Amino acid sequence: MSHTKYRPYPIVKNIAREWPNRQITKAPIYCSVDLRDGNQALINPLTVEQKIEYFNELVSMGFKHIEISYPSASDTDFEFTRRIIEEAIAPDDVWLQVLIPARRELIERSVEAMRGAKKAIFHLYNPTSEFQRKNVFAKSDDEIIDMAVEGAKALKELTADFEGEVMFEYTPESFSQTSLEFAAAICNAVIDEVMPTKERKMIINLANTMEACTPNIYADRVEWMCKNLKNREAIIVSVHPHNDRGTAVASAEMAILAGADRVEGTLFGNGERAGNLDLVTLAFNIYSQGINPHLNLSHIDEVKEFVENITGIDTHIRHPYAGEMIFTAFSGGHQDAIKKGLDKHKNGDGIHWEVPYLPIDPKDIKRGYEKVVRINSQSGKGGAAFIVAQKLGVEMDKEEQIEFGKEVKKEADKGGRELSQIEIVSLYQSWISSR
Repeated sequence: MSHTKYRPYPIVKNIAREWPNRQITKAPIYCSVDLRDGNQALINPLTVEQKIEYFNELVSMGFKHIEISYPSASDTDFEFTRRIIEEAIAPDDVWLQVLIPARRELIERSVEAMRGAKKAIFHLYNPTSEFQRKNVFAKSDDEIIDMAVEGAKALKELTADFEGEVMFEYTPESFSQTSLEFAAAICNAVIDEVMPTKERKMIINLANTMEACTPNIYADRVEWMCKNLKNREAIIVSVHPHNDRGTAVASAEMAILAGADRVEGTLFGNGERAGNLDLVTLAFNIYSQGINPHLNLSHIDEVKEFVENITGIDTHIRHPYAGEMIFTAFSGGHQDAIKKGLDKHKNGDGIHWEVPYLPIDPKDIKRGYEKVVRINSQSGKGGAAFIVAQKLGVEMDKEEQIEFGKEVKKEADKGGRELSQIEIVSLYQSWISSR
């Protein structure tokens, strides 16, 4: 390994940053890209029928922006787009979004695919990083800007007689590897062409296509762009963080603080390489701060099972908020604190959730408290007492907890394994009988 081949990501200089002093006070607009960005990352891409199932699942969760396809890329995507529209599968308040490269013939195909949509987002993009400009396209900066502007012009022309409501989105596709000055120049050129208004806004999407910097630098870049985009009041600033550095959620949260109005991502973070922003974790983070997330998260276990079955990707047992064991404690100290916190909550002390080690109430996602405490050799008296109280309704005093805890630890040490709740109850009943 040779770390010297890598360079530090450049910081944003001379910025009077405001985002560190802000709080998130409302949920962003969520755009699911599961059916496009997520689908292209699957070993076995979804069929049209599977995509329809997935679309309906996203609608049931409350998504209002859904990127459904890249209709110029494949017949499957084109057919799926037509099915959604012709069979009126989308509710009237859901925006259907399609991704489009800045090439006229591909724009034509995409507009054709979307004919009849009641709410249509045409998402135009072209690569903008210096490497791509010079080595992939072999074009000058002005030629790359012309490519984006000509694409926007073609979109306006081809959607002039569109019957549904139209919104344009533009992404400098490699924003994370593009200088801020060039990113602002190309975005502003597209804004000048589209001419959005407060009543008819457009989306500028700042994609962390490959996550390469710390979340604070990403936030600086987003805030700089927000301050340097033309006609800001007519712009919905969107972000599209990938997870190459494992910090996509933090990048999204800080981007919201920095002025982003909208986020693009997928359920549980599926996507190219290390994945996309995990919208489930982001929404739960917002919920846990006492803010309405504007997504239906209460049936997340059913959503997780659906996504696992249809994509073939298992959710890690420690995945935030949705993993099978995310509320589970084996540590004796943790168990004792959880038991006392739940007892206090059950007695109605305080209006806010303040149970140690449980970021949200498991019952909010239709889970009970049965799996919160599990017993092995690392567990203490509080855990065993918690299970006895849950299963038998018996509240042991402190001395009984200590004595019974010793019996439980002895049994767990002897077997070198976790003890089931049935075993704990049986052990308690035997212990009581022998006293």
